[in-house]
Amino acid sequence: MVLADDNFATIVKAVEEGRAIYSNMKAFIRYMISSNVGEVASIFLGAMLGIPEGFNSVQLLWVNLVTDGPPATALSFNPPDNDVMKKPPRRGDDNLISNWVFFRYMVIGMYVGFATVGIFVWWYTMAETGDGHTLVTFKQLTTWSQCPEWTDFKVNNFVEGMDLSENPCRYFTDGKVKASTLSLSVLVVIEMLNALNAISEDNSILVMTPFVNPYLLAAIANSIVLHCVIVYVPFL
Repeated sequence: MVLADDNFATIVKAVEEGRAIYSNMKAFIRYMISSNVGEVASIFLGAMLGIPEGFNSVQLLWVNLVTDGPPATALSFNPPDNDVMKKPPRRGDDNLISNWVFFRYMVIGMYVGFATVGIFVWWYTMAETGDGHTLVTFKQLTTWSQCPEWTDFKVNNFVEGMDLSENPCRYFTDGKVKASTLSLSVLVVIEMLNALNAISEDNSILVMTPFVNPYLLAAIANSIVLHCVIVYVPFL
């Protein structure tokens, strides 16, 4: 080790910088993997319940490449934790993903899955949004594949340019646009909050506030704007 400024304090600063780089690398991995676990949990839970698919492949690709990309990159600008130099040196055989980190992945995955699937089910079974869509029972939603066998099943024509009177079973495929949009929006918002959760591995958001990384706040705002654009601009 060569000291360029004849000051042993440089060693301390170098160790702090090295720990910060390692921590930011873990933050990036923690955010991306936990977000992907949440997406997988959403798809798995929906398939397990037997409800229509909440997302299509293009939507998931958009979330992974465009919506998640800027916040994940911005996490590399996180400053060191306040207590980064109070922690003992990590062992040479330390795992990048510890049992505690893996547990966090699973917890995040579960609540993302419940939230995205829950909003989808809510729209079909309980949401009185004033758009005129027909409410169905939870049993009907989970057995929608048997719809052609149902008798006297009718739904309202609530979408302009879509006639559901001749084939009401289209309500669970072509008619799920709003429910799917709600699920996608919930997924995006939760993943933006998850980015804030990734600022520090051990400190709460009250200790390491979001304002310590303005690049992350800008990236989150950018992702939210992009999501609003694809939701509200008909061409997109």
